[in-house]
Amino acid sequence: MLPAPGSADPASSDFVLAPLDRLRIDVLGIEDLSRVVQVDGGGNISFPYAGVMQAAGRTPEAIAQQIAQAMRANYIRNPQVTVNVDQAAPRTFTVYGEVREPGNYPAVGSTTLMRAVASARGLGEFARDQEVILFRRVNGHDYAALYNLRAISSGAYADPQVYPDDVIAVGDSQARRRFKDILNITPLLLNPLVLLVR
Repeated sequence: MLPAPGSADPASSDFVLAPLDRLRIDVLGIEDLSRVVQVDGGGNISFPYAGVMQAAGRTPEAIAQQIAQAMRANYIRNPQVTVNVDQAAPRTFTVYGEVREPGNYPAVGSTTLMRAVASARGLGEFARDQEVILFRRVNGHDYAALYNLRAISSGAYADPQVYPDDVIAVGDSQARRRFKDILNITPLLLNPLVLLVR
């Protein structure tokens, strides 16, 4: 079972920032430093006394602590910094491989693996439903898990939760693809076709 990433709820204390999130940074008693900043496409923000810092993949609380520490290093006594998510960028998951419509889809509410594949309009003609890989990054570590959609749909095990930024790869059946190619050329043959299958 894959570990769950941080919360996707901006009000949660373990909400993890992503590129294009908009943040409200307040410094108690120093109004000139309070401002709204946006996490850039590279996942960074810039703030006076702290410079450019990595924000994506971190919590607002961690950013507030880093800013306060940088301000203390610049002789500002006991800075009280708060960072709140003013507006969260849309969160998505990606489905690719043998699905009808590969792409990015909104991660809204409770999404499971079966629902995520259905969002991509279902399995493609040559899909291997027993070879679906779910990729996830948690706390800087990359995880991958192999799932069997047929086993999930028959109730053999639970349908796993899909979170924002997850990537789902649906496998391709080369044997089915080759068989279809053979069937397409057999009407052209006048003699019976004999195949050696390994």
